[in-house]
Amino acid sequence: MSHRTLIRGGLVVTAADELHADVLVEDGRVAALAAHGSAAAESWTADRVLDAAGKYVIPGGVDAHTHMELPFGGTFASDTFETGTRAAAWGGTTTIVDFAVQSVGHSLREGLDAWYAKADGNCAIDYGFHMILSDVNEGTLKEMDLLVEEGVTSFKLFMAYPGVFYSDDGRILRAMQRGAANGGLIMMHAENGIAIDVLVEQALARGETDPRHHGEVRKVLLEAEATHRAIQLARVAGSPLYVVHVSAEEAVAELAAARDKGLPVFGETCPQYLFLSTDNLAEPDFQGAKYVCSTPLRPREHQAALWRGLRTNDLQVVSTDHCPFCFKGQKELGRGDFSKIPNGLPGVENRMDLLHQAVVDGHISRRRWIEIACATPARMFGLYPRKGTIAPGSDADIVLYDPHAEQVVSAATHHMNVDYSAYEGKRITGRVDTVLSRGELVVDRREYTGRAGHGAFVHRSTCQYL
Repeated sequence: MSHRTLIRGGLVVTAADELHADVLVEDGRVAALAAHGSAAAESWTADRVLDAAGKYVIPGGVDAHTHMELPFGGTFASDTFETGTRAAAWGGTTTIVDFAVQSVGHSLREGLDAWYAKADGNCAIDYGFHMILSDVNEGTLKEMDLLVEEGVTSFKLFMAYPGVFYSDDGRILRAMQRGAANGGLIMMHAENGIAIDVLVEQALARGETDPRHHGEVRKVLLEAEATHRAIQLARVAGSPLYVVHVSAEEAVAELAAARDKGLPVFGETCPQYLFLSTDNLAEPDFQGAKYVCSTPLRPREHQAALWRGLRTNDLQVVSTDHCPFCFKGQKELGRGDFSKIPNGLPGVENRMDLLHQAVVDGHISRRRWIEIACATPARMFGLYPRKGTIAPGSDADIVLYDPHAEQVVSAATHHMNVDYSAYEGKRITGRVDTVLSRGELVVDRREYTGRAGHGAFVHRSTCQYL
């Protein structure tokens, strides 16, 4: 028996268009769009009618960078796949791409299977995986080909974290060569981790132990240098490159220079770099620990370059790098030694709202909001047009968004499993009202109606943004 939902009277906003249209959903997919009041729209019947008058009707967000249950620094990210995907849904995100982790000495298969097991039956929304390569060798290079066939089509390497995730230039080059051959997209954490470790050691020896020193040792120039090096290695390998969590003006300049040469080089930034700064890291009484993440928060003047990069398309995607650790008992592990503070911020629930605030503030247009938060991440990671747009045949991942509702961001009201908000007290105009995932109501007029296990693994094709 087919099930039909009609979304009536809203302004449909996609990366390409804005139109006053009704949307007909059938059996979990978008069946048709027609101008509001047109003969076609008036002829539609449905089991359920959602009134979108005065609201935007937008594609569900695609957050292509999350870390649920990630082991880090002797603890685990505090959101499980169940709590994290529920919070994502509350924030208007209907697909996440999380990172499965290969441990040194183990196969990619083992790491991927461990992440399948964590997510299976627990997710409120759809999910895919990237694969973190911690140990590049002949065996794991062969496994990359198999993962691409399985719909895990992107691989992350780290120039940071020696002894944990770090790969040297030779291993990075080999992985890039393999990606060039099998279509897998190489994602890069671009920071010179070898040099950073020296600066960490020296800072601690001087007695500089507070959270603000985390930002001071992870220097802008060491992000820019690593970004430059990653680009050159990708050129040698003939491989596309996606640089994650770009935080600094100098790193954006490296990406822009590569793109001016016509190279297939892409960049992502995150809300924390657009809205927070080293002022937060310097908050007294160890409160700065809440804002420790890598790449680190930068001085406020870098924000203008990031917004400009998003407008000029030198940066294509805004993801969250959602990796929450509670202040009590987790961030506190680094009292007296900033290098022991678990790296990561909560944000999967806040991204769509913060970026709408950027529309209100005049940084980006409405369509660009949808482009950087929905359409481009879907295209970049092989999910489009199933995800990231509202078009006949697309999954009915749809958000009714109230652009006039006002809210104050707070840990007291958020749904992430973490005891603080990085944006505590921030006033935002715009709020998610209703969320559908594959046609099923997950949030119904600000009431959660979703369930663990609704979310399904999504097989991704290779990058569609090239």
